[in-house]
Amino acid sequence: MLSSQLVYRLKYPYHLLKTGLFKGLPARLKHGFPDKKLKIIAITGTDGKTTSSTLLYHVLHHAGKKVALISTVAAYIEGEKFDTGFHVTSPSPDQLFAFMRQMVDRNIEYLVLEFTSQGAYQSRLFGIRPLLAGVTNIDQDHFDYHLNYRNYLAAKALVLQKSQTIVLNEDDQSYYRLRKILQGGGRHLLDYGREIKLAAVIERAIKSRFIENFNQNNARLISTMALELGVEAKDIAVGIVNFDGVPGRMQNVPNKKGLKIIIDFAHTPQGLRSALTAMQLIRKKNKINGKIIAVYGCAGLRDAAKRPVMGEIGAELADLCVFTAEDPRTEDIWSIIRQMKESLTSGHNKIISIPDRQEAITFAIQKLAKRGDIVAIFGKGPEKSMCYGTEELPWSDEEAVQKALK
Repeated sequence: MLSSQLVYRLKYPYHLLKTGLFKGLPARLKHGFPDKKLKIIAITGTDGKTTSSTLLYHVLHHAGKKVALISTVAAYIEGEKFDTGFHVTSPSPDQLFAFMRQMVDRNIEYLVLEFTSQGAYQSRLFGIRPLLAGVTNIDQDHFDYHLNYRNYLAAKALVLQKSQTIVLNEDDQSYYRLRKILQGGGRHLLDYGREIKLAAVIERAIKSRFIENFNQNNARLISTMALELGVEAKDIAVGIVNFDGVPGRMQNVPNKKGLKIIIDFAHTPQGLRSALTAMQLIRKKNKINGKIIAVYGCAGLRDAAKRPVMGEIGAELADLCVFTAEDPRTEDIWSIIRQMKESLTSGHNKIISIPDRQEAITFAIQKLAKRGDIVAIFGKGPEKSMCYGTEELPWSDEEAVQKALK
């Protein structure tokens, strides 16, 4: 019987042939190799890649560059939003190159392209060689597909290695491993991080716009990348200050109940820890005495090893947690919730389990929360569907919150 590691290794040549050569190459030919006529800036990471990609696009657009964006949330060309039908970060080759053809026809110079480890490993970015690439962080995620951290890191590096210049996060656990993989080959490696100071005007802009440490570091990444592209420091600063944010990423929901309600996509241990730490900073900065109430779950058929870790983080950093559904797929929701609680040695009195996500959100807002409390809803962010069994059903955390507020 073939080992899982061998099966994983065999997937790469399979996708290289099926997706890369049989789909990617014909798509490039069909659309006139549009990737060669664009300056492609690639951004990846476990957490923060969508915010970073959108922020870089915003800064370049503000600085007068002819720029487009393809991210998890949306695709834009010079401020105009496009309905691409993309439901994954890295679209199929024909979709990708067709959209890039539109950019070339509109005289776009730069494309900010968010990519995932699976998109890279499955050759969905076949033929693309970024001018510049950046990494937010690389932590535990997608181990259900990549099996382990080493494979996950190597998959990210498949696209990074094709870039002329790569910007790495020196505060991230992956920093030294990635540097070792990427050194040589004529590549230029740049670093960013909390201890690497940027121009004073940029530092002031970052601290005034973002209270969260993780978003401050995302802003340092895109500032380093924008400077490398020749954008003036003052233009970067103005772009950061004027950034509206990304739907489903630390998104504030106004309400008349005196609550601070936040929707965020955090769905990994590092993302959840960073987001809950940010909630504590928000509480301290605004001198809020209320509780932090976290509503979240763990996805079915995805990286079960992180479930108890996610449970521990909530019990440690939140005052109350409501464990609920998050794309259970064909798994039993109660089974997933039990796994989230199985490593808890304390904090059981903080946990409430409500498998129906709408009921969980409504209970948190209507029954648990009092004026001055923070209700944080994690895991779905901007997504518009939730998978039960094998069926994708319409879903929106924002709409669920509005329903609960009524």
